[in-house]
Amino acid sequence: MYSFEPNEEQKMLIDVAKRYAENDLRPAALEAEESRELPQKLIEKGWELGLLQASVPEDYGGFGERSALTSILAAEELGWGDMAGAMAVMAPSLFAMPILLGGTEEQKKQYLPPIVEAEWQPYTAALIEYDFNFDPNDLKTTAKLEKKEYVLNGAKRFVPFADKAEVMIVYANLDGQTQGFVVTKDVEGLTVGEREQLMGLNALPNFSINFDNVHIPQENRIGGKEGHDFKLILAGSQIALSALAVGMARASFEYSRDYAKEREVLGSKIAQKQSIAFMIAEMASEIEAIRLLTWEAAWLLDNEREEAFKVAYLALQGAIDMALMVTDRGVQILGGYGYIREYPVELWLRNGRGIGALTGLVVV
Repeated sequence: MYSFEPNEEQKMLIDVAKRYAENDLRPAALEAEESRELPQKLIEKGWELGLLQASVPEDYGGFGERSALTSILAAEELGWGDMAGAMAVMAPSLFAMPILLGGTEEQKKQYLPPIVEAEWQPYTAALIEYDFNFDPNDLKTTAKLEKKEYVLNGAKRFVPFADKAEVMIVYANLDGQTQGFVVTKDVEGLTVGEREQLMGLNALPNFSINFDNVHIPQENRIGGKEGHDFKLILAGSQIALSALAVGMARASFEYSRDYAKEREVLGSKIAQKQSIAFMIAEMASEIEAIRLLTWEAAWLLDNEREEAFKVAYLALQGAIDMALMVTDRGVQILGGYGYIREYPVELWLRNGRGIGALTGLVVV
């Protein structure tokens, strides 16, 4: 049975992530959203926290070992600061973690040290597609083996830093299975589209990508000829996004709760109004429920339990609804002020509305 009390190492990591979120991410969030650009120094400072490095063994340039539970504890704090900033800091994990989880020994030694031993670089991955009923286990982007090369065809969207990334992981349907392939930016047939205009998360640059008969070497398949287990990567993405959603929802809840305690109407604080008090209570309950479900999924994943995949899926589905409900009520509690840009609740609502579309933008 897992413990609900973080150990000393986890407490230290949570504290470091929380201070970065409070002192750096949160103050920069609104300007970054409006300018559609995160300061490079902000990203580099987050990279120096060593969240990814702590998940990679020393043999591959890191200084720890993978713990999904430890990673989501830190991700929650980053999500409390700012979703876009958190995803930018964690972007190299989109490339590194699938290699760590499913790559061959040669792939791990080739790709991981240059990532974790260097400064932050825009590594990325392409999973999400244009389909209304997008299913990561039934991709429309295809990979076919022709002689000693794989040929990729299809289109992706919501690919962060695709314009700057020199190398990425592209997920495609290979004989009915989702598999990842290492693809370099300069390969013939790969086209990066215009930057996408989104409802929220505008500080995080996302792009569409097209693949027209893109030929890549056979050894670029993650896991080599035998491939890899995509379920591990998908579950890592689902719990990471759930943790970010919990952090963002916490931010909206705390801000609107504190506002309700201070705002006075007709001689009494609005937090004393039954309708507002019930809202606040339900917000807190839903956050805690999804938080614990996300922790459970991470613990199960760390302990290689088969039910981890089901619980990770449930955690994300719950987080999608919870984040939208909590951030919407945050706006409601502030009334007219909630609709004004200078108050952060409207940004949290816009970001919260997109949680369901973002699977694959972060992995732990």
